[in-house]
Amino acid sequence: MRIALTKKTVATVLPKDRPYELRDAQVRGLLLRVQPSGYKAWIVTWAHGKRRTLGSTDHISLDQARDIALKVMAEYVQSGLPNIAKPELPRITLRAYLDDHYALWAKTELKRADDALRRIEQAFADLLPMTLKDINAKVIERWWVTRLKDTVRPGARQTITKATASRNLATLRSALSKAVKWGMLEANPVTEAALKVSKPRSVVRFLSPAEEHSLRAALTSRDCAVSLARKSGNRWRADRKRALLPEIPTGAYADHLHPLVLLAMNTGLRKGELLSLDWSDINMQARLLTVRPEHAKSGRQRHVPLNGEAMTVLRQWVSQSTGNGAVFGVAGMKSSWEKLLIDAKIINFRFHDLRHHFASKLVMAGVDLNTVRELLGHADLTMTLRYAHLAPEHLAAAVAKLTYGQPRPASAPQFGEPR
Repeated sequence: MRIALTKKTVATVLPKDRPYELRDAQVRGLLLRVQPSGYKAWIVTWAHGKRRTLGSTDHISLDQARDIALKVMAEYVQSGLPNIAKPELPRITLRAYLDDHYALWAKTELKRADDALRRIEQAFADLLPMTLKDINAKVIERWWVTRLKDTVRPGARQTITKATASRNLATLRSALSKAVKWGMLEANPVTEAALKVSKPRSVVRFLSPAEEHSLRAALTSRDCAVSLARKSGNRWRADRKRALLPEIPTGAYADHLHPLVLLAMNTGLRKGELLSLDWSDINMQARLLTVRPEHAKSGRQRHVPLNGEAMTVLRQWVSQSTGNGAVFGVAGMKSSWEKLLIDAKIINFRFHDLRHHFASKLVMAGVDLNTVRELLGHADLTMTLRYAHLAPEHLAAAVAKLTYGQPRPASAPQFGEPR
C-alpha cells in the first residue's frame, strides 16, 4: 500500500496479524515494514527483487530513510549498482535490545518466549551491559571457555555441562539473528565463533523389555511406599488429635507420576502436552485424546487413539479426581522422575524418551512410518525416519523383491518359446 508517510504515521501505525509494508508516496523505493510484534524497519528497494533493510525506525528517522532511498535510486539510474552506505549501527546494549525489541517479537512468535529470555538473562548476565557491537566472536569464545572451565554457575549449585552451554548459545544465537535481520547488528557473533558445541544425540533411546519391567515395578513400589507413609503419618496425627490426610486406597495411584508415565508410554505425547491436558480433551466413549494446537509443538491439533492400558489408567485416575479441569494439575515432576529412575536402576533416560519408546514399539510391531508420524504430530517424515532402522524386516522384504540374476520360474515360458 502506498501512502504519504509522516512522522506521526510512522510512530502510530499499528501491527497486524501478519507482517505488512507501507510504500512511501513521496520517495520511490522506500518501504516501512511493520511486524506483528510492533517492530518497524525501513527497507529500500531499487529494482525488482532487490532490497535491503536499513534498520529500525527507532534509530533511523523518516528524513534519514528518505535521503538514503534517494541516493540509492540516483546511483541505480547512473550505474545500475547502487552503493548503499551501511547506516551506523545503534549503540544499544544486549539488555536494552532484549527488553525493547526482541521480547516484543518473541512473545508474539515463540511458544516459550519467557523461557528463552530467562535463559539468556541467566546464562549471559555478564554480557547484558555490553553493546551489541562489542559482543564479537572473541567475547563468545571467552564465555564458552570460561563457562566450561568453571563448570559451576556463579551463585548456584547446578553444574554446567557442555550440552547445557550449547543450548544457551543456541538461544542467544537465535536472538542475535533477529538483530542482524533488523539492521541492529552486522553479523551474528555466535555463528562466527569457533566452538565445538554439543550436538543433540541422534541415537533413539527406548526401554528394553527388562528396563520397562523395572520402571513399572518401581512405579508400583513407589505407590505402595507412599500409601504406607500416609498411613503411618495419619497414626501420628491421630495420636496428636490432628486432622488426618486422605487414605490412599489399594490399587489407587499415590499421585500424578504413575498415570503420567503410563500415559506417555501409550500415547507418545510430549511432557508439555501431557501436563497441559484438560479432561475435556479426553473422550472416553470414543477412546480418543485431543492435543489442542496451542499446546502442540507443531501448532496443529491432532487426535491420538487410546489403547486398553491408556483407558485403564484414565478410568482409575478420573475416579481419584473431579473429572474437571486439568488432568494432572502439576507444573513439573523433575525430582520425582529422577528418583524413580534411580529406584528402577535405569540410566541415560529422559522423560522425553518415553515418546521414543512409544514410537519404537509401534515401528517394531510393523506400523508404517507415516502412521507413526501422524500419531507423534511430526510435520513431515524427516523426524520420524529416525525410527526406520527399527523395522529391518520391512527393508529386507523390499530388497527381496529384486530378482537380479535369479532364474525365472520353471512355469514361465522363455523368450522365443511358444506360449
